[in-house]
Amino acid sequence: MWLPALSRRLGIRCISSRADLRSLAPGEASSSSEGKDPSRNQDQYHLAHRVTEDHSRADPGQSTHEVEELPDSSPREVPFRAGEFILAETGKRETQFKKLFRLNNTGHLNSSWGLVPFSEILGKLPGQMLSSSSGRHFMLRRPALDDYVLLMKRGPAISYPKDMNMMLLMMDISPGDTVLEVGSGSGGMSLFLSKAVGSKGRVISYEVRKDHHDLAKKNYKKWRDSWKISHIEEWPDNVDFIHKDFSEATDDLKSFTFDAVALDMLNPQVALPVLYPSLKQGGVCAVYLANITQVIELLDGIHICELALSCEKISEVIIRDWLVCLAKQKNGISFQKVVPKINADLQLHSQKRTGVESERFRMGDHDGSHADFPYGSFPYIARPIHWQTGHTAFLVKLRKFKVQPN
Repeated sequence: MWLPALSRRLGIRCISSRADLRSLAPGEASSSSEGKDPSRNQDQYHLAHRVTEDHSRADPGQSTHEVEELPDSSPREVPFRAGEFILAETGKRETQFKKLFRLNNTGHLNSSWGLVPFSEILGKLPGQMLSSSSGRHFMLRRPALDDYVLLMKRGPAISYPKDMNMMLLMMDISPGDTVLEVGSGSGGMSLFLSKAVGSKGRVISYEVRKDHHDLAKKNYKKWRDSWKISHIEEWPDNVDFIHKDFSEATDDLKSFTFDAVALDMLNPQVALPVLYPSLKQGGVCAVYLANITQVIELLDGIHICELALSCEKISEVIIRDWLVCLAKQKNGISFQKVVPKINADLQLHSQKRTGVESERFRMGDHDGSHADFPYGSFPYIARPIHWQTGHTAFLVKLRKFKVQPN
């Protein structure tokens, strides 16, 4: 590959798409524009563009597969490739079905909706609508992180994305932070923390059960492998999964200072004395608890151990989903458009009764006729969906403070 070497000799950066322009670091953009002739930068871009064109003409026998491997488009424009996770969605109104599967070069998507060969999916862009062998229509897209967490293989009960996002807000995590997680579970919170701290941050995740520890590592690796196929930049490898009883990890934590802590365990009050010395002053410990009795035991444990942790908030995240769609008859046919009729006699009578009302009416009138004004509309259904996610957890926000001397 002579193109990168030539670029280094020329002292330029090859730009093949708008995504590469957006990916420039702020320092690179400012250094290239401050104190320099703008035409020079433009000449460098044209030169890099010519180098790319010359390279494509010099190797006309290059296969299509090799061309697709080049990062010449943004992640949202990359077609589906073998090895990555794909999400299929179908349904109508409030009945939605989702299926997460790994795309391969051979085989087919097998579901209750029918069969779809993988050959019809490979090379398609996200958002593609396909029909199965049974005539069922569904949409294909790449799963978001919350989709993957809900549909990945589980061991213990997972934390819902709505709760994990609230915990991230409580902890106020920034890129580059070092975060402690106690209770890896199936690896859902580990993935959210990994995204929050970024490539310069670190997540230390403890799990006492071997099966949960192995499952969390496996789910984390599967997500990173799929991300690598469909994105230019890799998902950061910034989570250390440790299989150990956290009550015995006192010596392991002496060399760490954590910016925040996430607890998801049955008895979190047992872990507080262990992690307390390693939590920075003013740092937040977010605790995920299923029952309100656990919250009481947690606060009681803080008082018994005399830990300088203030309980700032106890929250429960409630989300109510709504259904808004066109109303249909029992035979599946939509209702006809309803256009209200204006009663001319009533309108004239109201104008005669008071000049003020008449003046207001004329001020709000339009030049066009009332028939041209879009008063009518199709009838809609607007109501909460029948199946709602109820209570999932209580989230407790604890902050470490410094005790004032007497």
